Amino acid sequence: MSSLNLDDFTDLIERPDGGVRRDAEARRERQVVPPGSLGRLDDLGEWLAAAQSAVPVRPVERPRVVLFAGDHKIAELGVSARAAGSAVDLVREVLEGGRPVSVLARRLGVPVRVVDMALDCAPESLPEDVVRHRVRRGSGRIDVEDALSPEEAEAAFRAGMAVADEEADSGTDLVVLGDLSVGGTTAAGVLVAALCGTDASVVTGRGGLAIDDLAWMRKCAAIRDALRRARPVLGDQLQLLATVGGADLTAMTGFLLQAAVRKLPVVLDGVVAAACALVGQRVAFRAPDWWLAAHDSGEPAQAKALDRMALEPLVSHGVTVGEGTGGLLALPLVQAAAALAAELPEHPKESEEPTPEEPGRDQD
Repeated sequence: MSSLNLDDFTDLIERPDGGVRRDAEARRERQVVPPGSLGRLDDLGEWLAAAQSAVPVRPVERPRVVLFAGDHKIAELGVSARAAGSAVDLVREVLEGGRPVSVLARRLGVPVRVVDMALDCAPESLPEDVVRHRVRRGSGRIDVEDALSPEEAEAAFRAGMAVADEEADSGTDLVVLGDLSVGGTTAAGVLVAALCGTDASVVTGRGGLAIDDLAWMRKCAAIRDALRRARPVLGDQLQLLATVGGADLTAMTGFLLQAAVRKLPVVLDGVVAAACALVGQRVAFRAPDWWLAAHDSGEPAQAKALDRMALEPLVSHGVTVGEGTGGLLALPLVQAAAALAAELPEHPKESEEPTPEEPGRDQD
């Protein structure tokens, strides 16, 4: 019998401090630049103040990129432009500094953490700090079998929670959350379609490398078949993740919920993170108040999930590469909002005392 009760998150997760947000709004009204003239940066600054429970808002000085990695056996059906089982290549390239996320992270001075949950490779081929949370080698082929056993799903969920605790305890003040996966967008599409009650064709996108029409049709069929397996377990979110999610997606969901418990803001990158957030919303309705949507990747499942959570992307540059890249593009906006909210001066207070009479002036 599992000791993990997802219903506990409903009581554990509080909303960002509403009173502090009102104080931040009042401070904004007193600043020299008129309220609203900075567009969404005003709202971002007030959101950060509420999340930090601090006015003026503190600068975002210790952000981190956290990428959960895994292979999905559904990729064996040719639903991805990458070969099945090749996510480890992405991981190595990130670790060696050769991916877009690596370049942006270096430029912005943001550390990148990779967490292997289900890569299809020998664990000894990667550093210990990367593989120590792994629960299995490749998640199951979700059109015909469960992605995880119940025990594996609980282990993956707890691993995500543990990573969130580690980040919060180490002083990380904001996380950019992404994935390094092959087949992950297919699993994400199934979760979004199941939770939004829509058909496979509505959520099937082209992935990071823009698959061709035949691959899109295979992906759509795979999502359709997995969706049939998902619908009977919609009432149990952990079982849903075990059935059609995967170790990386399950861990990301656990991470998101525990980050909300720890009051650690998270920027969501891409469709996989959005799908996990949607599962998290089903678990605890207040949790999305701690998350920001980084960008519009063009994936229909991401758009569907963000709309359901009422999260509006910060930027839209057509970036489809995933792996936290869009999240890092949005990070400077968040940091700029914090700086403006904290550092713009307020209008000088008008003196309430009467102006003294000029010396030598006749008085009646």
